[in-house]
Amino acid sequence: MYFSNKDLKKLIWPLLVEQLLVMLVGMVDTVMISVCGEAAVSGVSLVDTVNILMINVFAALANGGAVVAGHFLGQKNKEDASKAAWQLLFFAFISSIAVMVFYLLIHQWILGTVFGSIEPDVYASAKSYLLITAVSIPPLAVYNGAAALFRAEGNSRITMFISLLMNGLNIIGNYILIYIIPMGTAGAAASTTFSRFVAGIVGFILIYYNKKDISIKGKLTWRLKGEYVKKILYIGLPNSLENSMFQLGKIVLMSLISTLGTSAITANAVSASITNLNIIPGMAINMALLSVTSYCVGAGDLKQVKYYTKKIEILTYISMGVVSLIIFGAVHYILRIYHLTPETYELATEIIRYHAVMATLIWTPSFSLPNTLRAAGDVVYPMVTSIISMWIFRIGFAYLFTYLGMGVMGVWVAMTLDWALRAVLYVVRYKRGKWQKYLPGT
Repeated sequence: MYFSNKDLKKLIWPLLVEQLLVMLVGMVDTVMISVCGEAAVSGVSLVDTVNILMINVFAALANGGAVVAGHFLGQKNKEDASKAAWQLLFFAFISSIAVMVFYLLIHQWILGTVFGSIEPDVYASAKSYLLITAVSIPPLAVYNGAAALFRAEGNSRITMFISLLMNGLNIIGNYILIYIIPMGTAGAAASTTFSRFVAGIVGFILIYYNKKDISIKGKLTWRLKGEYVKKILYIGLPNSLENSMFQLGKIVLMSLISTLGTSAITANAVSASITNLNIIPGMAINMALLSVTSYCVGAGDLKQVKYYTKKIEILTYISMGVVSLIIFGAVHYILRIYHLTPETYELATEIIRYHAVMATLIWTPSFSLPNTLRAAGDVVYPMVTSIISMWIFRIGFAYLFTYLGMGVMGVWVAMTLDWALRAVLYVVRYKRGKWQKYLPGT
């Protein structure tokens, strides 16, 4: 066994804490901004949909680098793992600069065209938040890269502490710039941007001086090396495309939701914040699954890949069920911390409880199994599956259900139909074993 129960515990628990921190801070952001009114909440939620697109692209690229580093570590090759680590960070930084500039250039088109007809006060909040947080894309790309590399070597405690620092600074900054210096959404954006810069710098310094398996000290070179970048992009690019298309679909849906009124936008934003708590166990354990199976793939041990996939999936099902049950029962207590109108409160309750039930039943195979496929090098199938499923079910049925009068609830029902199709297709792919032909050396 490459990973004992103790090893898995040491890997997973910090990831759970890290994800909890991220999600709780997202909720705190929404609560703190809510004192500025529902227009501020709506504006921030709209922009965050686009921001998450950028974040997910570079997070997927970082995961590609982590898989490559994990393969080298499975081969006991720390030198190449460290060289690949620097190539990942270097490529992520220069590409994120280009993305940031492009994002700023087209921001008026995003606000005016993508989001459609939104109310003037929502537009003002969204514009302010977008222009400021766009600057945080490069440092966040570096942080995501460093965090993924630490996870690849099983050192998730480091990422937990960096996340604690980043999110703690964000909360403090929000308090100062929203309550003490009433800057509204601009204050929230400035706080977020500053905290991400700190996280990026700290993450870079720690991976540079790291004393464990991966360290970029002595590996810095100011040119990209094709042998490493090609491997990183082979894993990371399809995942980045998948994530970007996935988030693009969410932007399309936000454009649809924005036509349903401020109450629907706010209920969706609050529900999204709370339901993110629902999937914390799955997201954290999925990160561990990617690291563990990448190492096993690098070691050439297919039996261990299957063993840990099954073991970690069972753990995901159990943890998702427990959290879903808690959220289902406590939803009224949670929603009391938001400043919601009765209509918005009732709508959010319905969405959150529906999500809790469906997350327990079908979330795990939809989002866990693809990580084993990616770790094995089977990267195209998950990408194609998710994109087709999203556009047909999540988006197509969302428009159909809203046309039939289901409102924002129809969007969430369509989302779970997307989950269900993915679950079936990924289980079939895994059981048939076609992913095994992509294993390195086969």
